[in-house]
Amino acid sequence: MDIRDPQMVTNAFDEINKKFGKDPEILVNNAAGNFIMATERLSPNAYGTIIDIVLKGTMNVTTELGRRCIQNKKGAAVTSITAGYARAGGPFVVPSSISKAGVENMTKSLATEWSKYGLRFNAVSPGPIPTKGAFGRLFSEEIPDAIEVIKQKNPEGRHGVPEEVANLVAFVSSDYMTFLNGVIIDLDGGQQHLNHGSHMGDFLHDFDQKTWEQTENVIRGRTGKEKK
Repeated sequence: MDIRDPQMVTNAFDEINKKFGKDPEILVNNAAGNFIMATERLSPNAYGTIIDIVLKGTMNVTTELGRRCIQNKKGAAVTSITAGYARAGGPFVVPSSISKAGVENMTKSLATEWSKYGLRFNAVSPGPIPTKGAFGRLFSEEIPDAIEVIKQKNPEGRHGVPEEVANLVAFVSSDYMTFLNGVIIDLDGGQQHLNHGSHMGDFLHDFDQKTWEQTENVIRGRTGKEKK
């Protein structure tokens, strides 16, 4: 499913309803797109792709569920995965930063507008968690020891693991937390209180044009024409 396409989103919900006899009661917005790049090197298509996935796509899925819940008088818990730079600012990941900020604002806005329908909206903002999907797209071979740099900037001296995010999202979405609504939860080992939310901002300021060119070539090779 391409969440950028509202009709595909509607069709997916129809299939879920047909298979299970009801619409979802829990939604986790975790679709994302991102890459590190100097902002002046971004084309409109490059940043537009990120915004379409992260912000518009999340809105498409969320409002589709919301309309169904309101019509059927059924509640649901919606948890969105965001990032610390949504509030702190994210140099070199500006399209993702502004999109995640929009998702957090959507979370708080709908928490007040739709709570009367039994809908809850919260967000989890993880610190850096190295995964093949995320770090493989964000960091090129020209960025040495990225994980070690991140560890050094964290009060716990480590990065997070996916299971920690999954456990928190499951708890937030459960019936144990029905009074939790409109909250952004930071899961970052306290990093927000020690460093800038972008984690790598200072390091990336040292890049020269040659390094940016090498990084851009790697990103284009991994992500295809949509980033050109």
